[in-house]
This record gives sequence, C-alpha cells and structure tokens, in this order.
Amino acid sequence: MNVATADDDRREHGALGSREAEEQALVEALRRGDEAAFTALIDRYHGSLVRLALMHVPNRQAAEDAAQETWMAVVRGIERFEGRSSLRTWLFRILLNRAKAKGVAERRQVPVSSLDGSDGDDDAVDPSRFFDQSSRWAGFWSTPPQPWDEIPEDRLLGKEVRTLIEEAVAALPRAQREVITLRDIRGLTTAEVCAVLDLSEGNHRVLLHRARTKVRARLEAYLTPTKGSHP
Repeated sequence: MNVATADDDRREHGALGSREAEEQALVEALRRGDEAAFTALIDRYHGSLVRLALMHVPNRQAAEDAAQETWMAVVRGIERFEGRSSLRTWLFRILLNRAKAKGVAERRQVPVSSLDGSDGDDDAVDPSRFFDQSSRWAGFWSTPPQPWDEIPEDRLLGKEVRTLIEEAVAALPRAQREVITLRDIRGLTTAEVCAVLDLSEGNHRVLLHRARTKVRARLEAYLTPTKGSHP
C-alpha cells in the first residue's frame, strides 16, 4: 500500500466517530424540519454538487437544476434515510443520478468510465523517467520527482498554483476527475467515494493514484522549471 494512502486511511478512521455523531444530530434536525440545519447543509454542499454535476451536463444552468432537484429529493426522502451510508454519500449519489439523467435527456453522449483504472489514456508518468528493462534497476526512478521543501510556502499556496491545479484536474479523464474531486477536493473518505461512484476500493486507488500523479506532474513542471526558464 502506498504510504500516503495509508496515512490518509488512518486519518479517516480517527475522525470517523465524531463525524458520525455530528451527522446523526444533523439528520435528526432535518427530520424535525429545522430550516437552519437545512440551510447549513445547502451552504456546505451546494457548490460541490454543482461542480460535480458539471462533469455530466452541458452547462451551469443544467448543473444548478440538478442540484436543486437533489435538494428537493433530500426534503422528500430524509424520513426514509436509513443511515446505511453517510449523509453526504447519499447526497452525492442523488446528485449524480440526476446529473447523468439530465445529460442523457439533453442528448449528450456520456462516456462510460473504465473501471479498470486505465481510462484508455496514456501512462500516468512518462516511462522515460524510469530505468528500462535492460537495467539492473528496471522499474525504478531514473529521474525521480523533485522535492519541494525549499520552495517558498507563499509560492506553493499562490493564486497561480491554485489555478494550475484546477486546470490540471479539469484536464483529467472523467473517472479520474470525479475521484480526485470527491476525495481530495471535497474531502470524502475512500469508502464514501467508492459508494458514490460505485467503485471497488482497488479501482478507486488506481484512479486516484493516476489523477494525483498527473496533477503532481503539472505542478512539478511549473515549480521546478528547466535551467534558464522562468515559471
């Protein structure tokens, strides 16, 4: 298992108890018709729902419509919510169903995401950065990723880097884009992402690894330019 992924999983389990208690209190408030609780839920997730819907529908209006339909479904269905999944997993699954249906209704071709993690695209990392099969170090890095320890924090957190990350994520194949958006940007757990996207844990790991690797490659090219060039 990748060390970073193992650390992610440990953090997930550590926060699970408090999150479940908070969610149960929220569900009970929603069932009581607490408008403040419903408003807080919308404030927390509406933007995320719209951005996820945009992966399946042709324009922002259609994405907003899908999000609005999701909120109506929550109002109508909260009494039947049994807690078999987390509230946000349920929320994102409703949204995806609405968005996919809208995409089909608008006669857009919705490509079927490959579940083997390949997406039909190129290698996540340029093969030339590894020793070839003729070397005793075949499969190991010949040109490893550059460390960023000496890069000023304000540059790493700057607007240009944030924009670059957004562009890199937007350029990913959709299956990878969905996984990294839910996992790293929206903060869902591995189990929640698998439930929302109907993925096995193995497929989730492959897609997330590919997505993170491609985004890192874009950042690496920007943050560690070749000699004589300027970012």
